[in-house]
Amino acid sequence: MTSSKSLPARPSLESLRKQAKKLARDIAAGDAAAIARARAHLPNVDLPLTQRNAQLVIAREYGYAGWQDLTAEVSQRLGKGLEWAVAQARRIIHDNDVERLKKLLADYPALLFWKDEDDDRGLLGMATSAFGDAGDAQREQWFTRGACAELLIDAGAIVMPSVCERLLRSRARGLLELFQRKGLLPRTVKFFAALGDLDGVRAALNENGNDLNTVNEAFVCACRFARESAASLLLERSIALDPELGKHIDGHTDRLSFIRCFNRSDRSDFAQVAALGLWKVFVMGQVQRALDERDLAAFVGELQREPWLLGDAYVAFQAELIETASFQTDRAEFIGAILDLDAAILRRQPPPPSRAIEWAFMYANMHLLPLLTRIWPVPDDLPYAAGMGNLARVKQWFDSAGIVRNLEDHYPYNDPQARGHLRWDPPTAQQVLDVALAFAVINRHFDVADFLLEHGADINTNWNSHEPGSILHHLVFLPNSYESMQFLIDRAIDMTIKDYRWDSNAAGWARHGNNDEKMAQWLEEAERQREQGR
Repeated sequence: MTSSKSLPARPSLESLRKQAKKLARDIAAGDAAAIARARAHLPNVDLPLTQRNAQLVIAREYGYAGWQDLTAEVSQRLGKGLEWAVAQARRIIHDNDVERLKKLLADYPALLFWKDEDDDRGLLGMATSAFGDAGDAQREQWFTRGACAELLIDAGAIVMPSVCERLLRSRARGLLELFQRKGLLPRTVKFFAALGDLDGVRAALNENGNDLNTVNEAFVCACRFARESAASLLLERSIALDPELGKHIDGHTDRLSFIRCFNRSDRSDFAQVAALGLWKVFVMGQVQRALDERDLAAFVGELQREPWLLGDAYVAFQAELIETASFQTDRAEFIGAILDLDAAILRRQPPPPSRAIEWAFMYANMHLLPLLTRIWPVPDDLPYAAGMGNLARVKQWFDSAGIVRNLEDHYPYNDPQARGHLRWDPPTAQQVLDVALAFAVINRHFDVADFLLEHGADINTNWNSHEPGSILHHLVFLPNSYESMQFLIDRAIDMTIKDYRWDSNAAGWARHGNNDEKMAQWLEEAERQREQGR
């Protein structure tokens, strides 16, 4: 990489950011020298520059491939050695790059004993934590990093108890077996159950098999790892300790079917099993499954047969069902059924926390708002005004200088969880603008979207519903999204942007993630036509 500048011994990250902002401003003003600088490093980029591309030009002027590489060098020079190394390790583990991780550990051996103050997991936790359910070999490969985990174990990385517990929740069978080979798993009944070790389960029950919560937790573990023999053994012990459970099961189904329902259940909250017992958790799983499978008759029938689910003690579960329906397609009748059955959530004040409104905006389910707003109000802020298509209200959120008013009141500035999965810390005004743009485009309010682009929203933002990608990545999975995708393409969105987890562009998501070859080809053809038209 040819460089035209050299970093000072103690560079300032804030100064570098200002250089990028100035470059973008100068180009927007038509400064010929600034335009030449941009063309020297990004010859085909559209002008004016986005902030991201301006930062990329600055990084390359200093001889670095990208902004991340430049900021890493700044951190290292300022003496943030371990902090920098942790950030590098996070990316290396994500890439499952064993050789780079080995070198990093040699340079920073203290990494082996580092642990995150927030979740107490360390680097091994990074390698073993699953973004989603890792219940089969393909998903485990997608969501965990076994090769890096084994390297860290062999190098002597600290193994926090929480790491082993997370293996049970994620159903990562390969990692569970790796930890067993390395002698790292606790010798307790729930781990024997997850491994399908019948001798271990029997021995543990002989020693401590009279505690119902312990037995039920082990039963759930056996089911989640499809260890039917172990699950059957544990279920019989649970019934011996709780005869009412046996009466419920035998009056509703058979015991093997009960086990297999738990095999398919995503309800892995062990604390919930301890609080409610196996039967109630089973019933809740049946209701959730009817919602997922769009079986309205079974859904309503189960709620009518088990009216306790609609009571005040189960408002959180009612909110969970509504929240789930808010991002799925064609589930309005299910939300309506919960409300028509006079669920206690209608009377709870304040209402329980929920992301239902957020997800309705995010997944183009605005038709659900008349139902959802019977419980939760739509926030009054810039992104939600944009998602509603309320251009007048959108304009009111900007002052005379074009700056967003009351920044701390806007989503996601005020929502650490929403920013967390995108690694958007600290909160910024740009994030608010970019989410507003996403909500406007998703819900096809293109006049609002154009206004936001004129006021600084970044069409190439890495916003996506769960992990960094692009708005185009998100639209791939929404029905009737071609018009929204065309809007972004017409306004020169970068179609080569790749997501964080699979390192794929939106066309790749359409083809491999959504199994939609027609959409993938449409995106590729749109990109070809745009390139030819330049």
